[in-house]
Amino acid sequence: MSTTLAKIQSPIANALSQFEKKFRQSVKSKVPLLDKITHYIVRRKGKQMRPMFVFLSAKAINNSLNERSQVAATLVELLHTATLVHDDVVDDAYQRRGFFSINALWKNKIAVLVGDYFLSKGLLLAVEKNEFDLLRIVSKAVQEMSEGELLQIEKARRLDIKEDVYFDIIRKKTATLIASACASGAASVTKDQLLIEKMWSIGEKIGIAFQIKDDIFDYGKAEIGKPTGIDIQEKKMTLPLIYALNNAKYSDRRMLINIVKNHNKDKKKVQQLIDFVIRAGGIEYAEEKMNQYKEEAIKDLRTLGNNDAVMSLEQLIEFSTTRKK
Repeated sequence: MSTTLAKIQSPIANALSQFEKKFRQSVKSKVPLLDKITHYIVRRKGKQMRPMFVFLSAKAINNSLNERSQVAATLVELLHTATLVHDDVVDDAYQRRGFFSINALWKNKIAVLVGDYFLSKGLLLAVEKNEFDLLRIVSKAVQEMSEGELLQIEKARRLDIKEDVYFDIIRKKTATLIASACASGAASVTKDQLLIEKMWSIGEKIGIAFQIKDDIFDYGKAEIGKPTGIDIQEKKMTLPLIYALNNAKYSDRRMLINIVKNHNKDKKKVQQLIDFVIRAGGIEYAEEKMNQYKEEAIKDLRTLGNNDAVMSLEQLIEFSTTRKK
């Protein structure tokens, strides 16, 4: 963990420590195979960004945390873990953050069932704690993530994604989960619906900026837990590529589409496409859009006041958009 991230976490360090224990407890099973797999997942969890968004959002509004904040963080992280396991199956991905994915080690059937298990544990947690408002927020995220994934698959077949469709996809696929983390954090400490909706909106903007940053990684050499060019191999239309296509002459456009459609596993062809996108200014354009969403999120965040959690949230937004992997 970087010093920067440790500093960001300082206002919620105790809550995160409690969360780690509660999350491990929440996924325990009496089925030996399932317990072995959940142990593998928990040991390899990433930076815990979503729980951080939950706790910091709660503390930014009320300057305190409670048991409901812990439930919200666990609920969001259970959902997030379920979607990661399912995504790896959908994408035929055999690595996650530099480690073997669940489907790589235990095959697709078991991975799908494990994802279902995490999702069901989240639903049961909310029901047992009577946290139906939190469940409503997170269920909205589940619905939108599924819609976003299917919309992306549909559009990838025809490679006809325009910029407005791209933003609709990433808003649903990626941003909605961060939005639900911020909104459920708020809902754990306030009943003010306008404030909860405001946190959803802030989270959505953060999530869009976060995904654009991820898109940009596909055109570089950073070690991000997936090979460079993987989005192209999966025929995903990222913002740098959409910009390059929209501004390319007809012959170049046909060449780019041909690579994505028919030569996406050819390393030389993929590199040719990456070089073209970079020359066309696709990276600069994507960075400009990312910074636009980031600044809007920070501007909205500052209207909440000025406490240590608001400052940490702002730093977390900066961290999310300047990270190296």
